[in-house]
Amino acid sequence: MTIDLTGTLRRQVAEELATVDEDLQGDDRREFARQRIFALLDQLSFDGDGEGPVDLTLAEEERTAQSVLDALFGMGRLQALIDDVGIENIDINGCDRVWATFADGSKRLMPPVADTDDELVELIRTAGSRYGLSERRFDTGKPELDLRLPGGSRLSALMAVSARPAVSIRRHRYADLSIAELVDLGSMEPEVASLLSAAVRAKKNIVVAGAMNSGKTTLLRALASEIAPRERIVTIEQAFELGLDNAADRHPDMVALEARPPNVEGEGQIAVADLVRRALRMNADRVIVGEVLGDEVLPMLNAMSQGRSGSMCTVHSNSSAGVFRRIASYAVQAPERLPLEATNLLIAGAIHFVVFLDTDTDGALDGDLGYVGVGRGWDRSEYSPDGGGAPSFAARTNRRRFISSIREVVDAEGTQVISNEIYAPGDDRRAMVGSPLRPQTLHELVRFGFEPATGMQSVGWS
Repeated sequence: MTIDLTGTLRRQVAEELATVDEDLQGDDRREFARQRIFALLDQLSFDGDGEGPVDLTLAEEERTAQSVLDALFGMGRLQALIDDVGIENIDINGCDRVWATFADGSKRLMPPVADTDDELVELIRTAGSRYGLSERRFDTGKPELDLRLPGGSRLSALMAVSARPAVSIRRHRYADLSIAELVDLGSMEPEVASLLSAAVRAKKNIVVAGAMNSGKTTLLRALASEIAPRERIVTIEQAFELGLDNAADRHPDMVALEARPPNVEGEGQIAVADLVRRALRMNADRVIVGEVLGDEVLPMLNAMSQGRSGSMCTVHSNSSAGVFRRIASYAVQAPERLPLEATNLLIAGAIHFVVFLDTDTDGALDGDLGYVGVGRGWDRSEYSPDGGGAPSFAARTNRRRFISSIREVVDAEGTQVISNEIYAPGDDRRAMVGSPLRPQTLHELVRFGFEPATGMQSVGWS
């Protein structure tokens, strides 16, 4: 007798959960389901002599129960990958093309997370209805989905615009670090940490920039840890990711806002730009935008320059100087259609510092041979750790994320934003002392705890 054991148990337990008291929620509801799963497994192995419909070892029963719980309360077969603390990114190119990138940079093809692409789409659709402040559609009418999963992972999914559904999940390994802890991890030098800590306490407006997966969100959280507990914070995101509201002891007075897509009738949309404008009426001491991606840049700059000092945001950019061009490109697409000169004046009046993050792998791979010859495809024995099975790629060497540049915004002149690169990339691309801070800025930061390094005196900091 062959049965779909996980599917059978999931359906039976789901039916029972639908009839239990609504007061049974959270961990209690999960524990009830767990107990029912094991009770049903006992019934299925009723004869106990190995000849019944199901004959599982204790370890197999535990794995089966976990699979059912993942299907009922999590992301099904995908949940095990999300829970793996060693995995940093998950990229799915169809239900059976699942790539996991690990913390050390190694990459491996994993088992399928669904039996069909339709099942994968249904799994993502269920997540869209289950997580977040409001239900998010995922169908041919709305073929894209951004979602924060329980635990802080960020999911981005597409369907109907690619041959097969595509899903990417980024898992933040360092969800809640302080600036001091980033120093210990080698992300910045102590004097850089001293400057950034003082800048936050002095209520300087800061833009954190870098390429994808360079650690912008982690640094933004660390900067926020320097904000005094008495200050009221409003965070604004396309999909929840920062999670500052989870640290109630550190940020007791804060509101986390999430943009909302339109419903099936095309109504009810609330964009990030709308939320930034709304935040100005919420008595916020600081406004933090998780990621600036479009026309919200103008209300964000206005918030920074109109009494919300100490506000912060992140921006995608390939260089610290390129941040200003990126912001200008967003501004010109906004309904206001600001010309470049006006945008630069707004930037100069709003932003105090731009912090740029870089990554480095020393340009080398340990044992990663790439494709084995033109037209040959993969020689799986050369990639799999056990000499066979799914292909895998070896770890990158010396993988690092670090601050490489800090700019102080000084002024704007025509089509240019004038800035001093007070920390510039050195030979190893890590930030080292560059141009001097303006005297008034230096004196203010020193008042808030900045301790200039000895080397800074040689370039005019006194």
